[in-house]
Amino acid sequence: MTVRFPDEPGFQGRFAPMRLEGEIRGLEVIQGEVPASLRGTYYRVGADPAWPPATPRDFYFNADGMVAMFRFENGYVDFRSRYVRTPRFKAEREARRSLFGAYRNPFTDDPTVAGLSRGLANTNVYWHGGRLLASKEDSWPIQLDPDTLDTVGEFNWDGDLSSQTATAHPKIDPKDGSLVFFGYMARGETTPDIAYYEADAAGRVTHEAWFTAPYASMVHDWAVTENFVVFPIIPLTASLDRIKQGGPYYVWDGSEDVYLGVVPRKGGDVRWYRGTNRFASHIMNAFDDGRYIHIDTPVGEKSAFPWFPDIDGAPFDPEKTKGYLSRWTVDTHADPDQGHGTTTFTQRKLTDCAGEFPRTDERRAGLGYNYGVINLTHVPGEVPDDGIPGGFRWLASIDPATGAMKRRFAGRDATVQEAIFVPPATDASTPNGHGYVLQLIDRHATGTTELLVLDAQHIDATPVATLRIPIRMPGGLHGNWVTDKQLSRRAE
Repeated sequence: MTVRFPDEPGFQGRFAPMRLEGEIRGLEVIQGEVPASLRGTYYRVGADPAWPPATPRDFYFNADGMVAMFRFENGYVDFRSRYVRTPRFKAEREARRSLFGAYRNPFTDDPTVAGLSRGLANTNVYWHGGRLLASKEDSWPIQLDPDTLDTVGEFNWDGDLSSQTATAHPKIDPKDGSLVFFGYMARGETTPDIAYYEADAAGRVTHEAWFTAPYASMVHDWAVTENFVVFPIIPLTASLDRIKQGGPYYVWDGSEDVYLGVVPRKGGDVRWYRGTNRFASHIMNAFDDGRYIHIDTPVGEKSAFPWFPDIDGAPFDPEKTKGYLSRWTVDTHADPDQGHGTTTFTQRKLTDCAGEFPRTDERRAGLGYNYGVINLTHVPGEVPDDGIPGGFRWLASIDPATGAMKRRFAGRDATVQEAIFVPPATDASTPNGHGYVLQLIDRHATGTTELLVLDAQHIDATPVATLRIPIRMPGGLHGNWVTDKQLSRRAE
């Protein structure tokens, strides 16, 4: 059988699969110098299909997880990339073809893989309890060896995870190192069930609670503060009947309201706060003062995902999908269950620049903060003249309290991937937002990727260092920094 990917935009040009596992000892530094004090590893994961898709018009959310690592040591940076050997990946590697069908639709799979985990581990890779875990929100995470990226196997918190799924956006409490996480569609595809968990710093589950959402939808990211967790129910709705009939897993439903499910940390019932129809995906950060919860997230009018259609057949409108960093505020003293006060939440726009993939200094995760970074697709008055349609062209740092922003343009024929904040190893007690930012830049004219090391307070200045990766990195989703001290305390 011939291996040939479809002649479709999602598999051509800068979106073409790489399918390459490799290792480079000592990436080339083409500008500046890598700080010798940076000691640790930047792990990130992207979606890179190992085999041509089994269904037409497939998209990268349905592709295999390719994890990459950049190990910083004594001013050198070593690179390694490797596919995650999920049960799905191994079955298809043996068959030399795709056996799993449409995105999250087991009714389109080859009968030979019925009942096998469909997880792809392509969305995030994070460290907790001495373990490196690659994750996708429709399944359990996969544990990896942090040095080789070899697959250890599925991880379910020593059997304590009763949910069928685990989020790709867990949060780590900076005060005690606990992992706060959840699973949506926790009882199976398209169910409205949500399971909320907390695990201590050693990775032992210490809390579990179950809730039912107003309707089944994508709950990709969520908000965690000192005293609360918040589940955003956004109207990318799912239907079992629809996928049984071969339809799309998610559709955008403009008639549905948004709900925020607020739960006290480690105990208490859920309270639902209702707002008008809108779209949001990733959370920059959230915090509370005991009464008011503030959640900072890019908000648009409609879904930003063109492959999930409108329920009414409306065409994709890029203008309405632009997400502007905004602050949602919930008054937890207004109890909708008792009818006291308002049952909704407020929204305040923080910037006129549109973007996504927000991140923060994780030392202030869930706490009051004044620093975040975000990739931008639109800056008023600035239009790149290189003809690249769409994509993230700028990186910005922002103080959400004031809106003060610094920006850097990726350059002609270039787009940016998610940026992460890295604290300075020499002084972990430095002020919020003081440290480094790491970001991958795709150079489309040369088919290569660069890794930038930026001064977090001056991202618009010349990079501290620029490293060249002599291949084009697959489009990444999320990643995290793990210090050398954390790596020395790995679980057995």
